Amino acid sequence: MELSEPLGLVVEADGRLKPATSTVVRHLSDMGGMYVDAGAEAAMIDAGDPLVYEVFQWDVPPVIGELFVCTTVLQPGKVGSEYFMTKGHFHEQRDRAEVYYGLSGHGQVLMFEGDRVEAVPIGDGMVAYVPPFWAHRTANTGIEPLVFLAVYPGDAGHDYGSIERTGFPEILLDTDRVPALIRRSDR
Repeated sequence: MELSEPLGLVVEADGRLKPATSTVVRHLSDMGGMYVDAGAEAAMIDAGDPLVYEVFQWDVPPVIGELFVCTTVLQPGKVGSEYFMTKGHFHEQRDRAEVYYGLSGHGQVLMFEGDRVEAVPIGDGMVAYVPPFWAHRTANTGIEPLVFLAVYPGDAGHDYGSIERTGFPEILLDTDRVPALIRRSDR
């Protein structure tokens, strides 16, 4: 397989990666029951199906040695009291890590492995490290778009299906304007 050539990428002021070879756009209807308040989710979809996030990616061959680079622009908002978030995933190759670098906004990277859940702040100039074997998603806890750059191995892949079936063991809720992790079973 042919490997990538050297290049330079630009992150635009709005968080878009230029050039991007692929873009993922997720509206609330694309999140498929990820939020615990199903009634609030359905009402928001019926009222206009808001944009939740976009990913702008520089694609590389899916092989060891290559690195995917992407930016994510995660909109502010809530479904009920649960913050807008990315879908969340494990890597198909579970032993692959990922690094996030915050460019603007405020949020938290939620991670879990087994029964252990961690929330790491992400924002302008902050780095969040996602270790191998940990599922991860990001929530926007601010009032402006959360923009971050992510870098991960070319052969990592994405396993969204596991999260779609089981969800995360804890959710991030706005409790009087303070983000708090709450066990799903307590809701």
